[in-house]
Amino acid sequence: MSQPDEIVHQSTRLKIMSALNALPRREMLEFVRLKAITGATDGNLGSHLTTLEKSGYVTVVKDFVGKRPRTRVRITAPGRRAFQSHVAYLRDILEGEGEGAGA
Repeated sequence: MSQPDEIVHQSTRLKIMSALNALPRREMLEFVRLKAITGATDGNLGSHLTTLEKSGYVTVVKDFVGKRPRTRVRITAPGRRAFQSHVAYLRDILEGEGEGAGA
């Protein structure tokens, strides 16, 4: 059976990783869009992104559009693998429960 990825497992980070994993490779989501998807506050989302960035699962790019700051996030190849592994872990649990419930 697969093991949970403790970094991805946390609910807000799982939402972040799900949203980023759904994008084509090299595509990025803006911070404000991730905030809307996760329902997190600026500070909470920033903290989770820092955790994911330190783990190598996401890349955070900060730049300016005119004079306005912009933060965008992209999932990395290791992040995509970690997310897919965590999804496999969750599927193992669901399939195991499904078999036991029918017996």
